[in-house]
Amino acid sequence: MNPSKAFKTLLLYRIGATLSYQITMVAVGWHIYEITNSVVSLGLIGLAELVPYFLLALYAGHAVDHYSRKLIAAIACVIHIGVALFLTAIALGWLMPPVPLIYIAIAFIGAGRALLRPSYTAIFGQIIPREYLPRYTAYASSAFQICVVAGPGLGGLMIGFAGLEWTYLLAGLSGAIGLYGVTFLNAPQEKISQLSGHFFKSFLEGFDYVRKHELILGIMALDMFAVLFGGAVSILPAFVKEVLDAGPEALGILRAAPAAGAVITGIYLAKRPLLTDSGKHLFLSVAGFGVAIIAFGLSSHLWVCAFFLFISGCCDSVSVVIRGSIMQLTTPDHMRGRISAINGIFIGSSNELGALESGIAASMLGLVPSIVFGGVATIAIVLITYRLAPHLSKLHLKDIS
Repeated sequence: MNPSKAFKTLLLYRIGATLSYQITMVAVGWHIYEITNSVVSLGLIGLAELVPYFLLALYAGHAVDHYSRKLIAAIACVIHIGVALFLTAIALGWLMPPVPLIYIAIAFIGAGRALLRPSYTAIFGQIIPREYLPRYTAYASSAFQICVVAGPGLGGLMIGFAGLEWTYLLAGLSGAIGLYGVTFLNAPQEKISQLSGHFFKSFLEGFDYVRKHELILGIMALDMFAVLFGGAVSILPAFVKEVLDAGPEALGILRAAPAAGAVITGIYLAKRPLLTDSGKHLFLSVAGFGVAIIAFGLSSHLWVCAFFLFISGCCDSVSVVIRGSIMQLTTPDHMRGRISAINGIFIGSSNELGALESGIAASMLGLVPSIVFGGVATIAIVLITYRLAPHLSKLHLKDIS
């Protein structure tokens, strides 16, 4: 299978699994808030996903480097399908009590996502020639963000017009599409490491690799803390109801807005990769993300809020493409699973802890002050990282391609 055809097949897997995850999470957020009317309960969604993700992520990275990557990717899709069906039963009132069961379902989603990230990253690096990695990373980022546009949009519309049970069923169908894609993926023969079965030795090798590569460590730390404080998306259901006084359709628009900006930017970057001054663009994009989050928090009109979230998505896309290219270009194939898993812990834990932080901050400071605080903290993180990792600002992707 040539790289272009293999890439399209891999995207079918990524698109299906991502759509399933996005639709599920937007529906779960609305479902939980509808029952509890509590922003803290929205933050606990992140914690419920984080715990199993954190526990499983390192072993998932080890497994991806030592066993069948396609099999692990398929298991991730099966988990997404099973969770969607379980949540459908809860929405129909067949299983009680709903709130603790929803959190259990979210925990399984966390386990599935722990398997999805390293398996996708490893297969991606396996099928794409090195010289095309920056360009295909941008294409992959755009495709991913299209799912992030379509997923919440479809989820919000489905909740409003068809109900939660049909929304969860749509998430299950999307997971089945991902399973179909990975089943027919024809990747090159995988090289199984001699460390198979020695989990602790394996993941320590991965940590040692990251520790010795300051470039990888720098981009992981920058992303982790920026996401930790700049994630306002988790409290959007409360923002929509309390600030905008709107319904699930508005939630779908706001969830889709940053992804729409990321899609447009990703397509542009696929045509014009940032091969020079990449580090400077990375710092500017994360700082721009923080500014956009501040402006969003201070807005009270739906379309103004959507505009600033759109800008935040544009900035985030630049950061994602540059960081993704650095990770792929500096990681040897036999370690892609472990490095991706370690990176996933940095990013995944910050996403879920960020959701918890946003929920707690909103309950203590109020919705708007907590969002503004997150944007200010993101800008501060950029300044600190720029000071501590000056080599990162001088990075040119063309030098490591």
